[in-house]
Amino acid sequence: MRIFRLIDRRTLQRANRLWLHYGVFWLGAIAVGLVAVLYAKLIDFGYALFLHYAAERFWLPLLVAPATGAVTVWLTRRFFAGSEGSGIPQVIAMLHGPNELGPQLLTLRILAGKIFISFLAILGGFTIGREGPTIHVGAALMFSLRRFYPQRFLTIRPGVLERRLALAGAAAGLSAAFNAPLAGVVFAIEELMRSFEQRTSGVLITAIIFAGVVSLGLQGNYVYFGTIDIGSGLPQWLSIAVVLTGVLAGGLGGSFCWLLLNTRRWMPRVLLDMRAQRPVLFGALCGLVIAIVGVLSHRHTFGSGYAEARGMLEGTAHVSAAYPILKLISMVGSYLPGAPGGLFAPSLAIGSGIGNTLHMVFSQMQLSMLIALGMVGYLAAVTQSPITAFVIVIEMINGHALVISLMATALIASRVSRFFAPPLYEALSERYLREP
Repeated sequence: MRIFRLIDRRTLQRANRLWLHYGVFWLGAIAVGLVAVLYAKLIDFGYALFLHYAAERFWLPLLVAPATGAVTVWLTRRFFAGSEGSGIPQVIAMLHGPNELGPQLLTLRILAGKIFISFLAILGGFTIGREGPTIHVGAALMFSLRRFYPQRFLTIRPGVLERRLALAGAAAGLSAAFNAPLAGVVFAIEELMRSFEQRTSGVLITAIIFAGVVSLGLQGNYVYFGTIDIGSGLPQWLSIAVVLTGVLAGGLGGSFCWLLLNTRRWMPRVLLDMRAQRPVLFGALCGLVIAIVGVLSHRHTFGSGYAEARGMLEGTAHVSAAYPILKLISMVGSYLPGAPGGLFAPSLAIGSGIGNTLHMVFSQMQLSMLIALGMVGYLAAVTQSPITAFVIVIEMINGHALVISLMATALIASRVSRFFAPPLYEALSERYLREP
């Protein structure tokens, strides 16, 4: 009997060890995938509702957007501090900062606020994406699972387990948001950790797989922007188009980063004072700017820009040559108040607009090819993570025939962007590290 009891004890100990090492991560990854899908459907529903009332009464966004800006800023500052912006800077700060940042920036309260307030923002037509917030939500959800572990796991190497949980959740969130598992791995290595640890790789990949399986099970095996067909040959002007797209996208994306990081150098003193002392009023003013730009652009600059980007790829959307600039203005106006919202999808939309405009110069090239180059160029310029950018775009458009061209465009755009500003997410994360 003693032998059987010993075997049973050892079996239970082994099962408990496997649960702590793998089971919790798998459970968390499944939860991240489920939340990512539900969040995506919520945002899509909110934007469809916005388009419905904006189509019936074109002037209604001029009232709703300022009210939305004021409400989202008030809610964020009053109840959900730490949920502002895309959420990626918060994750980076937690991964590289002191252990105390995790319980401050990755809580279930912030998770709920991120989802709720970004839903309100999209109802008001703000130019935000859901991918960055999904990364923040995934990291917060996985970080909360540290409660399943005995105290000894948390005290042997303080902060190590929490960082692994947050990293796996963030990567799983990106994978589920874009249906791009390879991009999740690359994003975690290049943007979040800036290094590769063998001990973390297995946990990271399995979390991405489980989150991806849930996403595929609920949404099917889809390509984010659909598959582009570029034919069997490449045009002779492709090299020139790559360089020009990289330079233009890099300059525009770098300018966007500079605007966000240097508000004191370009915003009038009255607006700086309003932003600091009366943030709710400043949020309403930004909402009014977003609404005016959206009405003037025939509603093309509202929302994340997913519909416009996909329409341009398919040749069904007709936007003006000024679309990238107008979308950038709306994007800056959406980000400055501090309400939750991501940059990935709007950046891809602006990049699509760059490619669409360049088609006037390279009319002999396929429009979808130029749009793909513009997407990867602008995304690489904003994030200054070229590998992540071209892997995301490749997986989103199934554009493996353009691998070399996309890589070259991303590298050029990222390098040009550095002349304007440092990496955006890292610079924003330093603000959380400096706060007491």
